[in-house]
Amino acid sequence: MANRVFQSVIYQMKDAINRVVGVVDETGAVISCSELNLIGEVREGYMAERLTAGDRFVRDGYTYQQFSNAKHNDYAVFVEGVDETAGQFAGVLAISLQSIKQYHDEKFDKSNFIKNVVLDNILPGDIYAKARELHFATDVSRVVFIVRVISGGDISAYDVVSSLFPDKQKDFVFNISETDTVLVKEIRKGIDRTDMEKLAASIVDTLSGEHYIKAVVGIGTPIANVKDLATSFKEAQIAMEVSKVFDTEKQIIRYDNLGIARLIYQLPTTVCEMFLREVFKQGSIESLDQETLFTIQRFFENNLNVSETSRGLFVHRNTLVYRLEKIKKLTGLDLREFDDAIVFKVALMVKKYLSNNPAKY
Repeated sequence: MANRVFQSVIYQMKDAINRVVGVVDETGAVISCSELNLIGEVREGYMAERLTAGDRFVRDGYTYQQFSNAKHNDYAVFVEGVDETAGQFAGVLAISLQSIKQYHDEKFDKSNFIKNVVLDNILPGDIYAKARELHFATDVSRVVFIVRVISGGDISAYDVVSSLFPDKQKDFVFNISETDTVLVKEIRKGIDRTDMEKLAASIVDTLSGEHYIKAVVGIGTPIANVKDLATSFKEAQIAMEVSKVFDTEKQIIRYDNLGIARLIYQLPTTVCEMFLREVFKQGSIESLDQETLFTIQRFFENNLNVSETSRGLFVHRNTLVYRLEKIKKLTGLDLREFDDAIVFKVALMVKKYLSNNPAKY
């Protein structure tokens, strides 16, 4: 990882300095260099020299300037030449690379820290200790998004989401599987649920519009302390799972907007089966054909309004009334009555849940 960080800077310096410049590790191996063919070469005598010389020394026509990684001088810049200019170049480069490495390590450590907290891989008592070590703010409002790729796209969703949230000190992006990317987003005061949905929609639109990736996003509830990130993550996971059963067409799913679907999803299957037997004592729900079920769906969508539903279905009002009477005769439930409609709606959702073969308990 350090090699790539250093190489990017070193290669850009090639034309500006007009000398061979590079970086060696503590063994004397060249890990980055403006002359690519020198990478991998081991500088003889370097290890012994670095232990006895100061931070800057000259050897075999090159000026070396050691710089630290954490508390140890693990790296050194080398610049072609033994003159004062070579020393100045080496000094400036060492300061720059040390700062870049420190920033990179801190960012990488914070990302790993957040990932471990989200996945519940760190003990609660260790969270605050590690946060203090990383100078990580624990009492900031954050929320977890899960971006799940359904199909398409040659580019990684992780790369796209990372580019959309470039502030790596506040927002953290990482993969947890081939299809799922997690975004831990810092949120300001005043940000409401609608704003979070808009943000999720912008992610979905960018993935589909620019990269032909179809994706759905699950959103947990906002949390005020870093220790609760695992909870927000689990909520986002539940949102995704519930949507697979009840809202298969939705692309943005909020945990706190799942309504009764969340309750059904968390019920034991034995209770669900018992509920269906009790509701449909008079006749099985399987006795309803697809046309009847479609009529019921439209009736619910039109808030139990017979006139609106008949217009939407392009049937005469009396035809719809006949169908509703047929449903009443088969099931004993009159969908024109609010209480019966609620029971029937819940029963349909329970049936859909059981059709997805959840683990029985």
